[in-house]
Amino acid sequence: MSTTHEERAPVAQDVLPASPLVELIDTHLYMPYPFRRNPHEPAAAAGVDAWLRTTGLSDEPGVAAMICHTRPAELASYNSPDADPGILQLVAHQIAYQFVFDDRAEEVGRHRPGRLLPMLGESIAILRDDAPPGTPLGAALSDLYRQVRERCTPAQAARWAWKSREYVHGLLYEAVAQTHPSPLRSGLCTSIRSLTAGVEPFHPLCEAAQPCELTSEELHHPLMRRLSRLSADAAVWIPDLFSAVKEQRAGQMINLALAYQRAHQCPLPVAVTLAIQQINRTIREFERLHAEIAPELSPSGVGYVDGMAGWIRGCYYWSRTVPRYADAATEVLR
Repeated sequence: MSTTHEERAPVAQDVLPASPLVELIDTHLYMPYPFRRNPHEPAAAAGVDAWLRTTGLSDEPGVAAMICHTRPAELASYNSPDADPGILQLVAHQIAYQFVFDDRAEEVGRHRPGRLLPMLGESIAILRDDAPPGTPLGAALSDLYRQVRERCTPAQAARWAWKSREYVHGLLYEAVAQTHPSPLRSGLCTSIRSLTAGVEPFHPLCEAAQPCELTSEELHHPLMRRLSRLSADAAVWIPDLFSAVKEQRAGQMINLALAYQRAHQCPLPVAVTLAIQQINRTIREFERLHAEIAPELSPSGVGYVDGMAGWIRGCYYWSRTVPRYADAATEVLR
């Protein structure tokens, strides 16, 4: 499979043949980053299973099956192929936690967003005030926060908590959007998606994997802030392509391809192609800004940006094979 695909002009509805979703994505998506995986992936997978048992989350209904279908350690391995075993395990734990948290939030808030408030309030209290947890999900978050503080500097842990609170708030926005009577405009959809993706909380872990903490000048450089945004957007929009059919059937709203479909009233193949073109522009801008800022970066800064690029690569290769999106491999788009 080629990993470098050039952007195509917008494809007219009448010339798009019926084709499997994965074939359509592979044909049009620009992916300059080759497949890689971390050699410590098997140990990380075993560590996730042990952690979920220890926290009690594996005893919650549906969690064990969901973890089998999402393979958090595999996603961590593809995103962080050079990470040491400790960072890889922490990334895998956080991915597993967010999968559980996201599915629970969708289940609880599907029809009544207000039912999410106790769950989200507990999470914010833990992240902001170090409050004691009252549920297994809260206990897992509290333990995850402990792991972050043990591995990260205080400044990195504070950035992790701040980005994690943004993610929690985003799930409430998503629940409200799902029950809104009018279709969401594309801009609002992508804004909510950037929060619910939960990618940016991992960027402090990318920093923690480096030899030194980034300087304030590097971390707050305008190009670095833009790279962070581009990485998070591309990383979450790519799985949206593979989940579009599944989420269309489920009546989901917060998906880039489905947002294009609503905006243009077009068939799903056209909408997926338009979404791919937006992702391609995002990845190309990431490449361009990466090259522009690289001469100014310290070795840790270079590694930090490489870590953000890893999320773009990892989400693509994980989405292609993960059982959660298995229907994408056989789905014919018409």
